Amino acid sequence: MTDWTANLPRAAMAYLEGRRLDEVECIISDLPGIARGKAVPASKFARMSSFHLPDSIFYQTITGDWGDAAGEDGFIERDMILRPDLTTASAAPWTGDWTLQVIHDAYDRHGEPIKCSPRNVLKRVMKLYEAQGWEPVVAPEMEFYLVARNIDPAKDIEPMMGRSGRPAAARQAYSMTAVDEFGPVIDDIYDFAEAQGFEIDGITQEGGAGQLEINLRHGDPVKLADEVFFFKRLIREAAMRHDCYATFMAKPIADEPGSAMHIHHSVLETETGRNLFAGPQGGETDAFYHFIGGLQAHLPAAIAVLAPYVNSYRRYVRDHAAPINLEWARDNRTTGIRIPLSEPEARRVENRLAGMDCNPYLGIAASLACGYLGLMEERRPSKQFRGDAYEGEGDIPRVLGEALDMWDEATALHEVLGREFARVYSVVKRAEYEEFLSVISPWEREHLLTNV
Repeated sequence: MTDWTANLPRAAMAYLEGRRLDEVECIISDLPGIARGKAVPASKFARMSSFHLPDSIFYQTITGDWGDAAGEDGFIERDMILRPDLTTASAAPWTGDWTLQVIHDAYDRHGEPIKCSPRNVLKRVMKLYEAQGWEPVVAPEMEFYLVARNIDPAKDIEPMMGRSGRPAAARQAYSMTAVDEFGPVIDDIYDFAEAQGFEIDGITQEGGAGQLEINLRHGDPVKLADEVFFFKRLIREAAMRHDCYATFMAKPIADEPGSAMHIHHSVLETETGRNLFAGPQGGETDAFYHFIGGLQAHLPAAIAVLAPYVNSYRRYVRDHAAPINLEWARDNRTTGIRIPLSEPEARRVENRLAGMDCNPYLGIAASLACGYLGLMEERRPSKQFRGDAYEGEGDIPRVLGEALDMWDEATALHEVLGREFARVYSVVKRAEYEEFLSVISPWEREHLLTNV
């Protein structure tokens, strides 16, 4: 083993024990959350302190087209300097040889962080909390579907075939029998996660046909975003071993619930470790209410990040396991902001609006940014909601175009997340939206062709 491998994370060391490392995948997240980078021989990586990729990877839409976001100098594709964060070194156990993945951070030629790199955006928000003597803690929940292979975009997505030889059934939430249907896939997910050093807090069957949820233990936001970034690839690889796909689309099947990435937040006082949301006698503090107030005030403009695609807005359906407004309540899953049952020291605020299709770095950053603004502005929330929030009015954007309009006007959010990131994000997402609007859908052909 070469010197650089001597201080790798414990799981990576265990994975390589007695084996020869063949390859290192040098990766970084783009705006959609796709892993971009280079695979290099391990011997070459040992001699590298950095590598280069063009900054244009952050101007690319989900379809592979480009947004005109390059700035005043034009589309010249400057090289970024990508430096490895060896604390992220993780096995790629699905590969045919012994491979590690390493997440990199992006800098310009002057050593400044690239402002539109998603991991840097989250780190920027973390620094704002740290400057106040605060330490944010998050716990993401990942919902996804296991579906039958689908190579024809015109064909409806269908549930995968379970172990019993029958398609996965809907409305079997929390059923252990339903989980057993996917046993071989779940076994591989556990094995891959163990090889990568990730601790799964639990796997449950959700309400959709073939829909599962994985909960991760709470911790540092950057570390947890790294894990979700890794997990999406891990789960896809596990599914493909068993002749099915894993999809993180917000709404892959029309009549089934959508998939969310619920984000639980708490904020600790750095010096003492005290939860800012709990007072000396365990009561709810002003900071607790201010954080909720910040979510209510700023989440509408952040929806463009939490729900980044046209499909994302199909998830926000009344009475369909996704919120339609920004009400808050204790232990009430119909509201967009939920306070789970907990002891005072573990008091937290759950944002239920983020879709599983969002970039984990950006989704967590945007959610934390809203809470930060609430703390700084000393926002007060509305009165706690009681009852079924689906009976209330919707107060979040219903389409991507409306969400982007709100995003463009959200100057307070731009200051927290970075103005350059906000500009690039808007340009890229609008290019994506315009591309979508140029496509004529089957619904239009079926109902408009001969009827209007």
